[in-house]
Amino acid sequence: MTLLEEHAPADRIRVALVDDQQLVRSGFGMLINSQPDLDVVVEAGNGLEALQALGAVAADVVLMDVRMPGMDGIEATRRLMESALAAPAGSARTELRVVVLTTFDLDEYALAAIQAGASGFLLKDAPPEELLEAIRTVHRGDAVIAPSTTRRLLDHVAPLLRTQGSERPEHHAAVQRLTAREREVFQLIAQGQSNPEIAAGLFVSEATVKTHVGHILAKLGARDRVQVVVIAYETGVVTPGG
Repeated sequence: MTLLEEHAPADRIRVALVDDQQLVRSGFGMLINSQPDLDVVVEAGNGLEALQALGAVAADVVLMDVRMPGMDGIEATRRLMESALAAPAGSARTELRVVVLTTFDLDEYALAAIQAGASGFLLKDAPPEELLEAIRTVHRGDAVIAPSTTRRLLDHVAPLLRTQGSERPEHHAAVQRLTAREREVFQLIAQGQSNPEIAAGLFVSEATVKTHVGHILAKLGARDRVQVVVIAYETGVVTPGG
């Protein structure tokens, strides 16, 4: 476990790397620290080390491996999100975001991590520019990581999500409370569209889209756009290939 907070100026995105392979952490760390707006502030080899480190050092985005000895990435993500929700209003810890790292496309472990509160997932062999953009994207909170990859994952496990959705009537009720325009934006978010794409398609401003997105998140009780996509699958608003 390594704490590096002293190297992170306030205007940069603070990144935590959690992976049991030293070589992976080193490679990602060199890439991230080469960017003028990103800094690695924590390195940890498993979930427990990550929780301990992030209890002492604040980070904005966590890159979290799924399968690690001791505490895995799913449990660590769940605990980090519980801590973020319990943090005082206005605390930087409430804005913590997790990106799950996996070596398998269509990995159901990635889905479990998303359901635990992760903001998306990324393949470890993704191009460097995709990894860097994923960090920035999640930090902004205004788009889903790798929409096509996320959609393939969710299409793959759609039957499971529909089964889970039938056990969560509150999600169905929340979707029914959306206005006609909010439901339209909800469907476009679930299809992986970004705010600029939604604005162009609906012929409205990005500011208007952001207002709708804010209302949708509040009504659905969703922490971010990935959670919105999961709810769309659970409630049948989006179906595999739809």
